[in-house]
Amino acid sequence: MNGTNRVNIKPGIRVLIVLKKDQRSGKLTEGVVKDILTKSSTHPHGIKVRLESGEIGRVKEILN
Repeated sequence: MNGTNRVNIKPGIRVLIVLKKDQRSGKLTEGVVKDILTKSSTHPHGIKVRLESGEIGRVKEILN
């Protein structure tokens, strides 16, 4: 599942995000969602989240 809809993302789920510094390369970082930072219901580049590790990025994929 992709991460463009806020309704699909809940604190505690595992996701792959792209960090700001990795946007050019597209390198993905795996982690567990702590906070959802995007207020709108959708975002074309992915919903912005903070992981439990403290890293902030946009969700590219939701893992099961």
